[in-house]
Amino acid sequence: GEGGVMARNGAVRTVQGVVALAGLALAGVAAPGEIRAGEASVKLEFVEVPGGYLKADFDKLAGFPYEVPAAGATKPLEGQIPGPIRELDGRKVLVTGFMLPVKLEGGLVKEFLLVSNPMLCCYGVVPKINEWVVVRMKGPGVKPLMDIPVEFFGVLRVKETFEEGYLVSLYELEGERMG
Repeated sequence: GEGGVMARNGAVRTVQGVVALAGLALAGVAAPGEIRAGEASVKLEFVEVPGGYLKADFDKLAGFPYEVPAAGATKPLEGQIPGPIRELDGRKVLVTGFMLPVKLEGGLVKEFLLVSNPMLCCYGVVPKINEWVVVRMKGPGVKPLMDIPVEFFGVLRVKETFEEGYLVSLYELEGERMG
């Protein structure tokens, strides 16, 4: 469907758009012998901003190689997400990126992909699986703002999510507000 949104049984499914991205990301599978995050010594520190949020920039969220499992997989390859990134799970974070709306209600965006770079998706550049965050806003949603970096505050979930045999996301944000 247009904008990565498909209806199934009357429900709009954001994940379908993400599945398409994940399928494209398979083209960037790491070469055998490439250093994986579990083997690398990556020092990651997150600065706290007012309100108790940790600043989780894409230079850190996407700053490690991730080998996407083959199509049909139901679980990830172990040890790829660095410990400091995993420790963000359930924490309040601030993430800055570019909005790609996938679900609108009453002119407001309820669900979208927050990507690290405006060239991703829109201009044919295939993003890596760790270069986007699936955001679901609480409340009525936010005004669509594209082509400019936007800050979002919320609770981050760091988990490998599979849908129909594809890894569709590493990060999901329960969006509280736009900065």
